[in-house]
Amino acid sequence: MDVQLKRGLLDVCVLAAIKNEDSYGYQIIKDLKPCIELSESTLYTILKRLEGAGMLTVRSAEHDGRLRKYYHITESGTRRIEDFKKEWREVISIYQFVTKEDPHE
Repeated sequence: MDVQLKRGLLDVCVLAAIKNEDSYGYQIIKDLKPCIELSESTLYTILKRLEGAGMLTVRSAEHDGRLRKYYHITESGTRRIEDFKKEWREVISIYQFVTKEDPHE
């Protein structure tokens, strides 16, 4: 799979994992597991990139005596998910065209 395409898909997956409620790294990995396996290092690289792009914010809160980072989707992150949905319709259309059976075969 094209690296840029995969990167974009992973970004949107992470945003979707936090769109309904704030979450933290380990929980995001668990939530994404049915769809895709992510290593912690890959996830934290994505989270840092999304934070830098203004698509999520981070806050720290104490949990069991330790500080835990919680991630919150921003309006920009929500728009990215909506843009992805529109773009994906076009990708599906292209896929259907490419995989259409040739009547001459």
